[in-house]
Amino acid sequence: MTTMLDQIINKEHFGTLSYTPKDFKADIDVRWCAGCGGFSILAQVQRILPELNIPKEKFAFISGIGCSSRFPYYMDVYGFHSIHGRALAVASGLKVARPDLSVWVVTGDGDNMSIGGNHFIHACRRNVNLQVIMFNNEIYSLTKGQASPLSRVGQKTKSSPFGVLDEPFNPSSLALGAGATFVARGYDKDTTQIKHLFERAAKHNGFAFVEIYTNCVIFNDGAFEEYTARETKRETTINLEHGKPLIFGEKFNKGIKLDGYRPVVVDLNDGVHSVNDLIVHNEHDSTLAFILSDMSFNPELPRPMGVIQAIEKLSYDQKTTMQIDDIQGRMGVGNVQDLLRGDDFWEIK
Repeated sequence: MTTMLDQIINKEHFGTLSYTPKDFKADIDVRWCAGCGGFSILAQVQRILPELNIPKEKFAFISGIGCSSRFPYYMDVYGFHSIHGRALAVASGLKVARPDLSVWVVTGDGDNMSIGGNHFIHACRRNVNLQVIMFNNEIYSLTKGQASPLSRVGQKTKSSPFGVLDEPFNPSSLALGAGATFVARGYDKDTTQIKHLFERAAKHNGFAFVEIYTNCVIFNDGAFEEYTARETKRETTINLEHGKPLIFGEKFNKGIKLDGYRPVVVDLNDGVHSVNDLIVHNEHDSTLAFILSDMSFNPELPRPMGVIQAIEKLSYDQKTTMQIDDIQGRMGVGNVQDLLRGDDFWEIK
């Protein structure tokens, strides 16, 4: 007997499919502002989907509200443009009902971290098997430049003309704390890296969260320039590679070591420190993942880019499917009409 769990995507089941990126491009104009980082993200997603060997009809892209949430229109697959902040609720329901689908969520820092924040933490907690791409431009763009939960302290916006007062969320730390099993970060200009991150997320079983620093040329231009500009990025960021020591710097002469649980920068040319003193990245170490994520807002440390954590656990939709199969095996398949016409009711007088 074939169970629902057997229907969960197995790419070998479909044989070899011959798709190209063009097969996933919708025949409409992409209506983002010229220079928007969204173009880069869209192109890399369309590049990796043919490599997954999954039929087009098995993909679904879900979005909420915002510039990022126009994404489903630009994909020639099934999609759903939901309401503000509810993309993860819709996607979670779809994935549980149809575990055979590859379900992607495309959202923004306002849509996902503000009105959608509660759905986000519970989707992480449940480890729903979704691929979630969050455009982070640290601003509300579609509604013309208000502060978002990721806007920086002091940032002047339409809704904070004298400067933002509240501290921003750290999305990767929030995801880790809520239980996400795959957490990664990249930026729109590094197309090689974000393609790699999307590939990794697509192959992960469980909640995969990829935060992409996305430049908004109209309302927050240059927000990530220090981390993306060729002149500065080697000094301000560090690329995470599993099993490799944390080395950075224009001449790759700096590294990160632990002083207890506190990461510190060391000079590899000072005659005191060597590569052997440095942290070796381990994607499967959840404690290290928190340490790396917390480096994000420390001005004395480089900002980590790449896969922060990748651990394996049963996903929520797998556990749901297994529970249904178990109950049906012991009690048989239920009948909705019998339930509706049964004697389990209350009489209200």
